[in-house]
Amino acid sequence: MRNFRELEVWKDSRALAKEVYQISSNLPDSEKYGLISQINRCAISIPANIAEGCSKFSQKDFVRFLQISLGSA
Repeated sequence: MRNFRELEVWKDSRALAKEVYQISSNLPDSEKYGLISQINRCAISIPANIAEGCSKFSQKDFVRFLQISLGSA
């Protein structure tokens, strides 16, 4: 099992998610349940899928979760 916290791609995606959350907080409140919610969920799903992929035992499964992360970007 890999330690996702050691992966640069996970660190970068986590930093990106933080930035997205900060930027989206400046959007109008009228977008709270629409655009803001969607943007934030997409941003947080990237590091989450990388972390989940690291828990998989096969390289094929790990790569699949990296592809899912890429699709969220």
